[in-house]
Amino acid sequence: MAFVDDRARPTMSHHIILEEREQLVVSGVEEVESFDENTILLTTAQGGLEIQGEGLHIEKLSLDGGDLKVEGRVNALLYESDQGGRGGGFLARLLGG
Repeated sequence: MAFVDDRARPTMSHHIILEEREQLVVSGVEEVESFDENTILLTTAQGGLEIQGEGLHIEKLSLDGGDLKVEGRVNALLYESDQGGRGGGFLARLLGG
C-alpha cells in the first residue's frame, strides 16, 4: 500500500519592506516570471505581483528561502486580482489571456 501524506503543507509567509522607494525586500517569492529595468513579474505566496519602476535590479534572489531584494526606483506594486472572469490579472493580460 502506498504512503499518502495528507498533512497540510505550511504556507509560506509573504512580507514586503520598501525603504525610501529605493530598496525593496519581498519574502514569500515562489517564482520570478520575468524582469527588466522597468518591470518585475513574480508569483508570491499571496498571488501574482508586478513591481514597476526605473532602473530596477535584482540584487538577491533565493527561491529556496523565498527572498528577493530589488534596488532601483519603485513606482508601483500591483497584485494580481483574485477575481476570475473579469479579464484576468496582469499575467493573463501579459500572456494574451
